Amino acid sequence: MENPENLIPLALNVGYAVHESDWNWKNVRSPFARLYYVSAGEADVILPDGMIHLTPGNLYLIPSYTLHSDVCNGHFEHYYVHLYEDLENESSMFENYSFPKEVKANDLDLALFKRLCDMDPSMKLPESNPSSYDNATSLLENIRRNKVRSFSDRVEGRGIILVLLSRFFKEATPKTLVNDDRIQRVLLYIRRNLHERLDIDNLANMAFISRDHFIRIFKEETGSTPVQYITQRKIERAELMLSTEEMPVKSIAYSLGFDDHSYFNRLFKKIVGKTPLEYRNSTYVFRP
Repeated sequence: MENPENLIPLALNVGYAVHESDWNWKNVRSPFARLYYVSAGEADVILPDGMIHLTPGNLYLIPSYTLHSDVCNGHFEHYYVHLYEDLENESSMFENYSFPKEVKANDLDLALFKRLCDMDPSMKLPESNPSSYDNATSLLENIRRNKVRSFSDRVEGRGIILVLLSRFFKEATPKTLVNDDRIQRVLLYIRRNLHERLDIDNLANMAFISRDHFIRIFKEETGSTPVQYITQRKIERAELMLSTEEMPVKSIAYSLGFDDHSYFNRLFKKIVGKTPLEYRNSTYVFRP
């Protein structure tokens, strides 16, 4: 993602939330990244690699598909933006870069968050317990609403989000890059064809090397076997589809190249920890 034009973050929800020891969610895994500006109080986000202490005057970024828990034992106020990326043609920024989870905010950042909230107050999530409302329906409505917003609002909103993300890109470091052009070509093909059954022999032929040699080089370059990589990308795409589309689970499985939807259900639960239906109905995917 060397070209900034390939960065296409889409805002689903924007708002300001005030909590009193009620921002407590365990084992959150979501296809959406969370961008926070803390204005008062404090809270913690527990990640697999440690804990982040959220304090006023800072920006925080929680990557998509990151298992985490939120802990709040007192007063806590923050602005939030839920983001996802259009991955039809490009890889995720979180796949290519390691971002700091916390950066110092400035006065402009606060003004930008306020402007996002003022532009469309209806993008705010309810501040009550998320189990009290239909999150999936609310999200789908937000997606539809975003598509009919004026061109000027969409341009301004996208610009504001890019400015906020730039704070984190300034301190981001590229993850290990794939040096082998043959594997890079295969990775791009996989990302663009997650709807197909991806055969390892065909991918090896695409790289013009034998199957065994392809599997070995692929793992050396990516840290995963081809099957592991393909499975992870397909399940992540399924998470996004379960959250943003109204397709039946069986149809989602078929659309991602799974002939056996029962196998898809078992595989999804093994990786995500919930069945596809449990994930779709989860109260933790969408919350302020």
